[in-house]
Amino acid sequence: MAMMLDESDASDSELVGRARDGDREAFGRLVERHYDFVHRVAWRWCGRKADAEDIAQDVCVRLGRSIRDYRGSGAFTTWLYAMTLNAARDHARKSMRESAKTEAYGVHALISGETPEEPDDQAEALWAAVRRLPDKQRGAVLLVYGEGLSHAAAAEAMAISETTVSWHIHEAKKRLKVLMRTAGDE
Repeated sequence: MAMMLDESDASDSELVGRARDGDREAFGRLVERHYDFVHRVAWRWCGRKADAEDIAQDVCVRLGRSIRDYRGSGAFTTWLYAMTLNAARDHARKSMRESAKTEAYGVHALISGETPEEPDDQAEALWAAVRRLPDKQRGAVLLVYGEGLSHAAAAEAMAISETTVSWHIHEAKKRLKVLMRTAGDE
């Protein structure tokens, strides 16, 4: 009689191995285990719930297509960070292209009295400022401060050197000081 493996006890590497072999339950468990993380990273990147949900769903689809390509050379979560950041960047590029088409909606919203949501606390104001940083700086801040990764782990996720992550963090801090100062003046 074969002993059934409890999915909650299986490691990521076990689940990935089984998912690569076509085990849908193992793939579903991986998605379930990491969905909140993917959504959180996406939300911190874009700052909009609907966009974060779209990005998280896109990551799940991408994961399904590319799980066979994951070779286990680094942590699964590091690979997933990179996939999530790439999906968020792709979403941002797509949104920018579409924003030219929907510019008239913004004018309508202003005329009808709708206003964009303002951050209601200091932490959200800071994340709103982080979202205004260039992509690489935003990614470095998101991974190091938002997700608590070391500079080395963030470097692996971003496919850059640890020194470059440190430089991006340094530059981001300088920019954030200016952004937060000007936000306080408004």
